[in-house]
Amino acid sequence: MSTFTIILAVLAIGLVGAVLGYRRSRAFAFADGPKLHSRPVYHASYVASWAVIPSLLLLSAWLIVSPIVVYSSVSTSFPEGVLAETSLTEDLAYGIVESIGGGLRVLPPEERSTITDSTPVADVSTMLRARGVPIASAAADWMVPLALQLNSMQATSRLLMTGVVILLALAGAFWGYRHIQPRLRARNSVEGVVRGALIVASSIAILTTIGIVFSMLFETIDFFSRISPAEFFFGTEWNPRFSGAGSDGSAGSFGFIPLLAGTLYIAGVAMLIAVPIGLFAAIYMAEYADNKTRSIVKPLLEVLAGIPTIVYGFFALITVGPFLRDLSAQIAGITTGSYTSFIQAQSVLTAGLVMAIMLIPFVSSLSDDIITSVPRSLRDGSLGLGATRSETIKKVILPAALPGIVSALLLTASRAIGETMIVVLAAGVAANLTINPFEAMTTITVKIVAQLTGDLEFNSPQTLVAFALGMTLFFLTLCLNIYALYIVRKYKEQYE
Repeated sequence: MSTFTIILAVLAIGLVGAVLGYRRSRAFAFADGPKLHSRPVYHASYVASWAVIPSLLLLSAWLIVSPIVVYSSVSTSFPEGVLAETSLTEDLAYGIVESIGGGLRVLPPEERSTITDSTPVADVSTMLRARGVPIASAAADWMVPLALQLNSMQATSRLLMTGVVILLALAGAFWGYRHIQPRLRARNSVEGVVRGALIVASSIAILTTIGIVFSMLFETIDFFSRISPAEFFFGTEWNPRFSGAGSDGSAGSFGFIPLLAGTLYIAGVAMLIAVPIGLFAAIYMAEYADNKTRSIVKPLLEVLAGIPTIVYGFFALITVGPFLRDLSAQIAGITTGSYTSFIQAQSVLTAGLVMAIMLIPFVSSLSDDIITSVPRSLRDGSLGLGATRSETIKKVILPAALPGIVSALLLTASRAIGETMIVVLAAGVAANLTINPFEAMTTITVKIVAQLTGDLEFNSPQTLVAFALGMTLFFLTLCLNIYALYIVRKYKEQYE
């Protein structure tokens, strides 16, 4: 029985138990005697919880532990010295055994019955290739009995798992059903289960964040054990490559400043364009537009948020970049007579402009929701005192919504700092340090992709630097998010 079928069977048992528990509690409700402590729906949920939760937890544990036990049993059965003779690793040998076992399960029963421990691997390979199942050339005769053993252990484990899980579900349903009594605190138990599920859900997010941090942390520590942190954080040259043979063995230059400057510069240009447009659009939709106009304009703005960033990159590469380059050439020709463009097709301005188009719906949608959440009483009070609509917006609504707007802008800035594809196509990959927005620069995310592209081994500074960049970028965006949270918490009670 497949895992999905087992889960469906457990859920069916839980559903049947819930129905029976509901009927039993209803019978107590209409009978003479003490009143029910909890409503029948809680008794039904109580029975279902006992049937489903323990069995699914056992199923999860079994699926985790069983492959480990099978691997340990099969790998200890490898003939002594055979791995050293064939230069195979234990994991690779087990993988070949597993592939043979998987191929044997594909064979029809009459062919599978002819394979024994003494069957040569050549005969097995012939049968499997006839069924379209490839076998590694390193397969050996001693792997065939291990493949049969592997299949036997997996089948036994699957059979035992199915029986034990279903029996546990039935036992849990019976246990919950038998414990239904008028004074059973079923509601308390069910609410405890729900509380536990909510805690698990929130813990998953926390543990995921911790896992992400630790996945980068150890590699970052390894990088800084090879490269000085001072050279990384204060260096102004980015050239992470090993020197050629016969040179001084330098691992290159890992100056972080050009990448940080490019990241902040491009994000700053994007925010400088996106914030006024997005904020004015939000004010218009929230305060001036009628319902019909709002129902058309708001979805059209939010369509921009659903466009993949690679498409924005194409737009920058094909349209915006060449347009700015040709426009600058025309301006230079009119003013100086030399039609030499002073804006590169790949530049900070190109990337910032296209990124601003992408960020406008974020600023607009978030700010619109915040502005519309300002209590109507504030608007009515201002208008009732004789203020105009524009004065109400400037003096009442925007100050009331300011904490939320600032938080939305900081979250948008985090989105801009983490952008990759637009920068790759619109700003280039050159790690320049310049204040000229018409020249090319690059960002942290672009270099992370560049350092982790191709056949790599995580034992050199030029690869490990990607983790240091990722850790730094994570810390940068985390600070922005924490500051946004601080702004909201500090000022939100002022206008409640």
